[in-house]
Order: sequence, then C-alpha cells, then structure tokens
Amino acid sequence: MQPAKLRQPFLLVFVFAVVCVLSSMALVYTKHESRKLFVELEALTHERDELNIEWGQLQIEQSTWATHARIERVATDDLSLARPDSSEIYIIERP
Repeated sequence: MQPAKLRQPFLLVFVFAVVCVLSSMALVYTKHESRKLFVELEALTHERDELNIEWGQLQIEQSTWATHARIERVATDDLSLARPDSSEIYIIERP
C-alpha cells in the first residue's frame, strides 16, 4: 500500500476528532455561560421583587403621611396654625 493512501484516512479522522473536541468544548462553554446568566437573572428577578415590595410599602407610607387629617393635625398642633375665618379669606380672580 502506498503511504499517502494510509495518511489520508488518518488525517481525516484526526481533523474530525479535533472538530468534535472543539465542538464539545464550545458546547460546555455555552452551557456554563447559560447557567451563569440564568443564576444572574434569578438574582436580578429576586432583587426586582424585593424592590417592588419596598416601593409598595413606600407608597403606603407616603399616602399615610399625606392624609388631610394628619396635615391638619400637624398644622394646628406642631406649627400652631389656625384656620382663618371666612371673613379673612379673599378670593383673587384672574382677569
């Protein structure tokens, strides 16, 4: 047999093996990256949920602090303000 004919299948098998190894390494790398990104996504989703809960609590707190009764009480008790009589109220209209 000729040495060139023996080399050709060996070279083809070698190239195929190298391609398979590189392909499998690429697959492992992409799976690893995918899992890493999934873990990051889960952490960000958890953080988003926590921030949404905090946002809801802050909205409730804001509405509590801004109630008319509380503002009235702070104005009269803490700031010693009083509601003016109707004779002391003047309405200014724009021309």
